Amino acid sequence: MSGLAIDNISMRFDLPNGGHVQALQDVTLDIKPGEIMSVLGPSGCGKTTLLNIVAGFLAPTEGETRVNDHVVEGPDAERGMVFQQGALFEWMSVRDNVSFGPRMAGKKKADYMGNVDHLLDIVGLQDFKEKMVYELSGGMQQRVALARCLANDPDVILMDEPLGALDALTREKMQSLVLKLWKETGKTIILITHSIDEALLLGERVLVMAPRPGRIHKEYRLPFAEMGVNADLREVKEHPQYAPTREEILTMIWDMEEEIMGRTEEGA
Repeated sequence: MSGLAIDNISMRFDLPNGGHVQALQDVTLDIKPGEIMSVLGPSGCGKTTLLNIVAGFLAPTEGETRVNDHVVEGPDAERGMVFQQGALFEWMSVRDNVSFGPRMAGKKKADYMGNVDHLLDIVGLQDFKEKMVYELSGGMQQRVALARCLANDPDVILMDEPLGALDALTREKMQSLVLKLWKETGKTIILITHSIDEALLLGERVLVMAPRPGRIHKEYRLPFAEMGVNADLREVKEHPQYAPTREEILTMIWDMEEEIMGRTEEGA
C-alpha cells in the first residue's frame, strides 16, 4: 500500500443567489499507511467536507485524492466510514450488522464469520452478538459501528466525530479502544473531532484547520497516541508536553473563533 495523498484539494459550494462558499482551498497532505491523524478546528473550517471528499461522497472543485495510487472517484470498500451516529440497522442483530458488508459483497459465510466473531471479541461484544442494536447503549452501538467498518477490511478508516455523543467515561473507554484497534489492525485512520483532548490522544499527527477558506493552519507530530496504546489515557495527559500543546491549540482555535465572530458582526 502506498497510502493516502490529498493533492491541492479545493471545494466551492455555489449558492442559489449566485454567491458561493469556499469550503476548502489548496489542501495538500500525504498520509502514510498505518498513520492515525486527527483533525480539528473551529466550526466552518471544512473538516467534514474534507473527510467526505476522501470518502468519495463529494467530488472536489479542484485537485484530487489518491488511495494506493489510484484516484478517488466515489465510495469504495477500501475506505470505511464511522459516523457520529452509528448508522446501524436497528432491526438487525449485532452480528448481522457487523457481517453486512461481507454478505453484500457476496462472500461465503464460512469465509467471513470467523473474522466477524474475532472483531466482536476485540470490541467486547461477543456476549451481545444476538442482541438487536436498539437494545444497546450508545457506546455499545459505536463499538458495533467500528466492528462493521473493520469487517470490510478497508485500508483507510474515516471517523466523523464518532465519539461526540457519548458521555465522558464511555468516550474515554472508546478512545482507548480506537487506539487498540489502530495498533492491532495497522489501518490508516483519520478522525474529525471538536475535542482538543481527543485530537491529542488519538493523533500521531494533529491538523489544526483555519476557516474561510478551509486550509491547514498548523500540523503537530505528537507521541501521545503511541503512548496511549499501552497506558491509561489519564496518565498520558500528565506528560510534560501535553498541557502546553493543549493550551497552544486552544488559544489558536479561540482566536479563530473570535475572528469569525468579528466578521459576522461586521457583516450584520
